[in-house]
Amino acid sequence: MEASINMTKSQESKGFYKLSMLQCIGFGSGDLAQNLIYQTISMYLLFFYTNVYGLDPAVAAVMFLIVRIVDVIWDPLVGTFVDKHNPRLGKYRAYLVLGGIPLTGFAILCFWNGFSGSLLYAYITYVGLSMCYTLVNVPYGALNASLTRDTAEITKLTSVRMFMANVGGLAVGMGIPFVLRIFDPTESTDMSMDDGAWFLTMTLYGCVGLALLLFCFSQCRERVVMDSSETENVSVSDLWMEFVHNRPLRILAFFFVTAFAMMAVGNAAGAYYIQYNLGGSAAELSVFMGLGSIPAFIFMPMIPAIKKKVGKKGMFYIFLLVAIIGMAMLYAISMIDALKEHMVLVYIAQFIKSTGVIVATGYMWALVPEVISFGEYTHGRRISGIVNALTGIFYKAGMALGGVVPGLVLAFVGFQKEALTQTPFAQQGILWLVAVIPAILLALAMFIISRYELDDDVIDRINREIESRHK
Repeated sequence: MEASINMTKSQESKGFYKLSMLQCIGFGSGDLAQNLIYQTISMYLLFFYTNVYGLDPAVAAVMFLIVRIVDVIWDPLVGTFVDKHNPRLGKYRAYLVLGGIPLTGFAILCFWNGFSGSLLYAYITYVGLSMCYTLVNVPYGALNASLTRDTAEITKLTSVRMFMANVGGLAVGMGIPFVLRIFDPTESTDMSMDDGAWFLTMTLYGCVGLALLLFCFSQCRERVVMDSSETENVSVSDLWMEFVHNRPLRILAFFFVTAFAMMAVGNAAGAYYIQYNLGGSAAELSVFMGLGSIPAFIFMPMIPAIKKKVGKKGMFYIFLLVAIIGMAMLYAISMIDALKEHMVLVYIAQFIKSTGVIVATGYMWALVPEVISFGEYTHGRRISGIVNALTGIFYKAGMALGGVVPGLVLAFVGFQKEALTQTPFAQQGILWLVAVIPAILLALAMFIISRYELDDDVIDRINREIESRHK
């Protein structure tokens, strides 16, 4: 018994720290907080701008594109900055406070109608929000790799994190319309047009998000970080050098692009699919979209056990294949008139698809600390901020790509937004977006992840060797 305890202490002294469930929940609360704020922005800001604030949809679309361009420039600057500096409150966790407070402020101001219709005000608040979000999100991603080197603990940490992230997604997707009705009881539809109700709703979500960021700050302890002398020469150019010389990072980056493009395409098509292909109601759309998150509450807690049983790659293969099967079921059900009248079958297919997508795309975040360790093993510097800035660029690139594809496909098939019913060719195009294109992207993702070489034995050996160097 004493030898076992001494061995555990020895491992912890070498960076293989064990994390309590409270620490895992504390870290996961950071992702829940960011989802409460940014998912609200992602799902509802365009509606607010066009229907309440008074912006033209085309003008708002251009603004959203410009903000993404700003992100591409800003993300690597933030990654470099956090790697080079060591704030008194913590190298990475400090930004949960330093960035979280202005993030909350800008989020609330985005839904304030004091300068109704002012494009300048919209730009200032939305760009400010996006920059503050990066100032929280990039260090938060790097914080993951600073808590422990233990791959089993990283797996547990990621499963709790993604469970809580999906709690945030549900709280926003299904909760915002409910809260709006509380603040605007005269509104009979799902979406209030009252600017005061929107402002109060975002104030509520923003304040809860800030409280969760502070809780995350209180529970995280940075134990695996480089000395300031080893990161003082970090520069933006290291981003490119890291990408060129870190093969596992390149593989993960391409997986991120593919996975987020797949999610963006499928999510954008959901409302069109229910309305025009199935003739469903708003309530049925709510259930369909809600099933995109619900499997997380069943399967994310099971990830450590599943991974132990089938291995890292085996888990990716299984759940990517499950997602493809779900998409094939959606396609088949939608092509057979006798089947598509039964929404229960559609829900079952959506649940199967979402199960595969959630587990595969959720666990990919556990690979980020691994590619950070591989870079440290290769060149001696643990530049977590830069690596997370890189992954941020690639997942935003995937989302941007996924945002373009639906519009192009709908234009190609002759979709008419004024028409109550669409042509069979237009319905087929919507089905491509829901099932066919995402399935192709998932097959590509399966090939990409097959090239990933850092299995658990390899990464554990790398981490032990890194710790022995430091000793």
